[in-house]
Amino acid sequence: MSFLVLMSLTFTSCVKKEDDNKFTIIATSFPSYDFARAIVKDTDVEVKMLLKPGSETHDYDPTPRDIVDINKSDIFIYVGGESDYWVKDILNNIENNDVKIIKLMDCVDLLKEDDDQILEKETESDEEDDEHIWTSPLNAIKIVEMLKDEIINKDPENKDIYLKNAQKYINELKNIDKEITDIVSKSKNKLLIFGDRFPFIYFTNQYGLKYYAAFSGCSEQVEASSKTISSLIDKVKKNNIKVILKIELSNGQIANSIAEETGAKVLELHSAHNISEKDFDNGVTYIDLMKRNIKVLKEALN
Repeated sequence: MSFLVLMSLTFTSCVKKEDDNKFTIIATSFPSYDFARAIVKDTDVEVKMLLKPGSETHDYDPTPRDIVDINKSDIFIYVGGESDYWVKDILNNIENNDVKIIKLMDCVDLLKEDDDQILEKETESDEEDDEHIWTSPLNAIKIVEMLKDEIINKDPENKDIYLKNAQKYINELKNIDKEITDIVSKSKNKLLIFGDRFPFIYFTNQYGLKYYAAFSGCSEQVEASSKTISSLIDKVKKNNIKVILKIELSNGQIANSIAEETGAKVLELHSAHNISEKDFDNGVTYIDLMKRNIKVLKEALN
């Protein structure tokens, strides 16, 4: 941890809240930020996302200001995987005992990626549980339910608002799940090819889809070997795949290389781990991103 962060922890107790009655929620990344803001809509609860829109989750490092905000918050939400490696040090030094700490990976049953379907093997073991739990809409429902309960525990006076908002959001998630289920059930092709990282194990597992990908979801690799690209090209041709997928905020180079050799189209399947500055400024939600994904799936699976 940097010197500045340590200094901020030292002086956190000296920083007085501007408004001691202000209910604040701090989320490390976009999914939990969006779920929380949907639940507290039409209240004066403040929800803040630490990760800067458009930036890479795995490169995030907290600033001294972030540490102070976490200490002053009522609820702090983090994922619990590799991208949140820094959280442990923060929690060990947090001074505000009233902060409710929520780890998203405790909310669902965890999965590991199928190593045979990730073509570029990591030098370190890939035996850790995959952190991208929110890519499954049914997991998202479980997370929203849990967050709703914790928010009500902190602010029971607004219980009716939180219950109404959470139910509305859950209904939207159920509609998303139904649409995806219908698409998959009517599709002859059940194989997705990712010329990119693969943060979708919970998604593909939920809907019975197969996949091949260049890298694991948390991989730091950006360039694939010629063997990996050739293998993905062969799988595209053999299975008559019409769409190569890349994920958000990716340069798409690998997917584009495969597309040039196969004539397939490159489309983006959004894992919602973060969004662009433009989308953030326009108030784009997890639901919006899943609707985009539905359009992509219709083309990719047909």
